Amino acid sequence: MNELIRERINDSIKLKQSLLNDSVLLENISRVADEIVSCIRNGGKLILCGNGGSASDALHFAGEIVGRFQRERDSWPAVVLNADVATMTAIANDYSYDEVFARQANAHANPGDILVGISTSGNSENVLRAVKAAKSKGAKTVALLGKDGGKISHEADYPLIVRCDVTARVQECHICIIHILCEIAENILADGK
Repeated sequence: MNELIRERINDSIKLKQSLLNDSVLLENISRVADEIVSCIRNGGKLILCGNGGSASDALHFAGEIVGRFQRERDSWPAVVLNADVATMTAIANDYSYDEVFARQANAHANPGDILVGISTSGNSENVLRAVKAAKSKGAKTVALLGKDGGKISHEADYPLIVRCDVTARVQECHICIIHILCEIAENILADGK
């Protein structure tokens, strides 16, 4: 048991160290932070979605945005598409599960908003369709992805790809990236920079 514990902690450390050498990822994180700051400054909102553990990550991200991350500040707007069970099940029942986020993105997305889709495979059809729907409404699109980025990496304006096939390790890195984005946004906006 102790060996497994050490291996998993070491796997997580190695993957996070590999992120430090991914210049494309680091640049995209910086660009996304700028986009979030601009979105909030200009009265836009974040729209988030994901499935399973990624749904929980979307909720976590929204909690940091609407509540606070580390600093006292005004609340900022965020909508989590996977949080509305009644709407999701109605869309899934009337159309299909592939449409549960796209229909909502069509309803909520406006120019100046940012849709953040989270998919550890990079191929979640409902997240892919949400990205396309948000883009058609003039919103910017960000995708937190795993593996090779999948189909979603070709559609999102800003694909943030954690290149790993192990879902748990990818999710750990997604939370790290979410926290970094929140910290940068708070530092800039709370200081009025």
